[in-house]
Amino acid sequence: MINGKKVAVIMPAYNAGKTLEKTYREIPLDVVDEVILTDDRSTDDTVELAKKLGINHVIVHETNRGYGGNQKSCYNKALEVGADIIIMVHPDYQYTPQLIVPMVSLIANDVYPCVIASRILGKGALKGGMPRYKWIANRFLTFFQNFWMRQKLSEYHTGYRAYSREVLEGIHYNENSEDFVFDNQFLAQILYKGHEIAEITCPTKYFEEASSINFKRSSVYGLGVMKVSMQYFFSKLGMKAKIFKGL
Repeated sequence: MINGKKVAVIMPAYNAGKTLEKTYREIPLDVVDEVILTDDRSTDDTVELAKKLGINHVIVHETNRGYGGNQKSCYNKALEVGADIIIMVHPDYQYTPQLIVPMVSLIANDVYPCVIASRILGKGALKGGMPRYKWIANRFLTFFQNFWMRQKLSEYHTGYRAYSREVLEGIHYNENSEDFVFDNQFLAQILYKGHEIAEITCPTKYFEEASSINFKRSSVYGLGVMKVSMQYFFSKLGMKAKIFKGL
């Protein structure tokens, strides 16, 4: 716990057998109360390894649901076990779990309700091996989103995020996409509700075992991101899109 608040780490996993243990070993278990891994029908030994490591909760999907669907299972379980702060750490070791304490501390001390680890602040992205075309796409999409959503985030596409329980309970995330654009919809909904989002500089690593999506799926994601931004803009004008109804 931190400041009397229960902390849960969620790990949406898919074929993370080569990197899971290294990631798990860096989680500060003196602060984290629950670790939840949801396996999205991996074809490697992710589930067996997770159980061997003693991860508190291992959930296995019967069919592959997608990145967004995987997160939904994680968040639902985190709320079920009574977590006050939920932080997502990818088990592919692209982001170091060593930032867990400062990220959740900002929430535990009621400074911010949501914290994201940015690869763009500083020089973490390119230094860590992010392909230049991905960096350029990240910068273009972030500029596009900040313009239409009237925000000033350094990026919207990091997978390293921490939320308060109140944030999760106030967003109908189970109705969002099952695919990668889920992350973007979630942040847009948080901002739409008026929550502030803090950013912390994060180093990142790109290597063969680190998860990534191909060019085609990246293109679909990018178009989805632009759609969410436009939906946000017009919803603020009163033409409310489905993902913002009820917020």
